Amino acid sequence: MPVNPRRVHTLRAAPDGGGPVLYWMSREQRVHDNWGLLHARELAGARRPLVAAFCLVPQFAGAALRQYDFMLRGLEETARTLRGLGIPLVLLEGDPGREVPALAARLRAGAVVTDFDPLRIKRDWQARAAQALDALFLEVDGHNIVPCRIASYKKEYAARTIRPRIHKLLPEFLEEFPTLAPQEAPVPDLPAPDLARARQALRADPGVPPVAVPAGEAAARAALAAFASGALARYAARRNDPNADAVSGLSPYLHFGQLAPQRAALHVAATGGGENQAAFLEELVVRRELSDNFCLHSPDYDTLAAAPDWARRTLDEHRDDPRAHLYAPGAFEAAATHDPLWNAAQNQMRASGGMHGYLRMYWAKKILEWSPDPESALATAIALNDRYQLDGRDPNGYTGILWSVAGLHDRPWGRRPVTGTIRAMTDSGCRRKFDVAAYIRRWGG
Repeated sequence: MPVNPRRVHTLRAAPDGGGPVLYWMSREQRVHDNWGLLHARELAGARRPLVAAFCLVPQFAGAALRQYDFMLRGLEETARTLRGLGIPLVLLEGDPGREVPALAARLRAGAVVTDFDPLRIKRDWQARAAQALDALFLEVDGHNIVPCRIASYKKEYAARTIRPRIHKLLPEFLEEFPTLAPQEAPVPDLPAPDLARARQALRADPGVPPVAVPAGEAAARAALAAFASGALARYAARRNDPNADAVSGLSPYLHFGQLAPQRAALHVAATGGGENQAAFLEELVVRRELSDNFCLHSPDYDTLAAAPDWARRTLDEHRDDPRAHLYAPGAFEAAATHDPLWNAAQNQMRASGGMHGYLRMYWAKKILEWSPDPESALATAIALNDRYQLDGRDPNGYTGILWSVAGLHDRPWGRRPVTGTIRAMTDSGCRRKFDVAAYIRRWGG
């Protein structure tokens, strides 16, 4: 079954010279259920060699040793699985905008296929690679069930505006994946990836150590199966309770591309209908794809310039309001605030590499209340999220933080000091949702 051509976007329109096909693996770090790899295999056919490449950037956007460790453990499995299919994985190191075109030139590649990614740095890599390549250069959206460029050609303002577009297109795109066929053509003699050596060359901050979360495709599939047979039954009613174990825990696997969101949707949909499935698919499909839409159409997604006009106005109107509490970034990082619930959420993130989604909203909103201005609040929240969360540096993270701090995809609410008409979250509101004392006992430190 061929890949739907509407998933494919041309980054450089050049003649395909018939040489080897290079798949530049980036956002989708898996072998199975990978539309980009499937399309590259389709282009290669029976006669042309297919080579996969991953470019390791030794220092990246606030990522610490924790995130690199998780990613490299997953890539070890990816390399083994590819090798079993006769497809070599080349590990490049350095600037992808230079290294990928250089490899394509050495291979005399006729076509290069890569993954869709809306983040600014990834699009810069792709743009520079497109200028340097002497080959057809294609992007395939293997992350969104409905490809981001197809779901909407403009920035959507809320889930309610993108939801009908996605639902209309789901019958076309929510399909079972074909099986990746083994390599048939002889491949160039290429060095096997030395991930152990690459790990030693990292310049990542060792101050955020790895966490004991299993990585890779097999672990991702196991986590999905465990969720579908267990916590899914509690999802609709209790997903906002951090003590209830009612969420999927899939976000690290989705972020690093070790699990296809489409596989998760197919698996959960196959368990039957009902409010739990509907609630999960709303988050997995509509809300997550809204985040990609936002980052694609708002390159300033990590600044207040990307916030809605009403939110910027209300934050400006309350910029000089007295703060009941004021903390420097270091105090936030150390979980040294007056609020035991906030400190416990920060401790959970530092210790486990994750934070419950409901508490992440509370956490970010309190940073706004306790920072000297909204700009520094946004910067602090993003820096801490990207440093400690396994799923940091992700469209979902940037979108969620801007929702919390600056009303993105939301509307004005009742006016309060400091935050103006940005939606508030309070300790008392949390206590109505879940057992705050139990959560603090677990993560209070």
